[in-house]
Amino acid sequence: MVAVETAPAPRVLATDPVGRADGIVADERALRDASSSDGTVVAAARRQQAAYRLLARHPEWDGLAQARVPDELRGAYDLNIDARRQLGAMARPRATLPAWRIVAPRPVAELMGYYREAESAFGVDWHVLAAVNFVETAFGRVAGVSTAGAQGPMQFMPSTFAAYGAGGDIHAPRDAIMAAGRYLAANGFTRDRDHALYRYNNSRQYVRAVNDYATVIAADPAGLRGYFHWGVYVNTTAGDVVLPDDYAAAQPIPVQEYLASKPVAGR
Repeated sequence: MVAVETAPAPRVLATDPVGRADGIVADERALRDASSSDGTVVAAARRQQAAYRLLARHPEWDGLAQARVPDELRGAYDLNIDARRQLGAMARPRATLPAWRIVAPRPVAELMGYYREAESAFGVDWHVLAAVNFVETAFGRVAGVSTAGAQGPMQFMPSTFAAYGAGGDIHAPRDAIMAAGRYLAANGFTRDRDHALYRYNNSRQYVRAVNDYATVIAADPAGLRGYFHWGVYVNTTAGDVVLPDDYAAAQPIPVQEYLASKPVAGR
């Protein structure tokens, strides 16, 4: 008789600050462990993301949560919390889910090649390009048009892409990343990175969040390893909604209608 190994039960996310912080520490360590399987990495990244979102919404928990994070992980922890708070402050809850598709991003090694190519050509740090790609569309996972009309994995307005895209395809990862390098360089990235990022998206909170994530990515490959597997959340009037990997909507969907169509756990 052949023994069958069963997968361990998935770790349930804690709802208290100490439990959430302890979970983040475990997941950050899993992401830094080169022996972690692909499944372990994906699960750790998705839990990490959910935990950071909850902790960021509760500054009154900071003292309790931070005390659980060891020194070697504190820098990444603090930057992730701050980035989430900056982005959260930018977005008002919406009553509808967007007319997007969620698609598989290009492999991280391929994207890294494009970031490095743009860095070499335009002097824009690869980890900043990665952070912009992450914040804008979760590395191309979001396929859709923004409320302002921006398109593609780096979210360019068509008129801006026409000026900086060198005749490429706004939806092609390499063309979009190279265009972002051109645009940031043209706006003085090497002299004043914050100014160039502000020109990309006119929000000081956006600039701060991109810088936070770029710092995490530059400091340790585990940062990019985790972010690459984060899911797509929408801040709605009914709370956070995670869009599944097969999400596709041709028109905005009222959030209550969407939630009512989903099966209830336990049924």
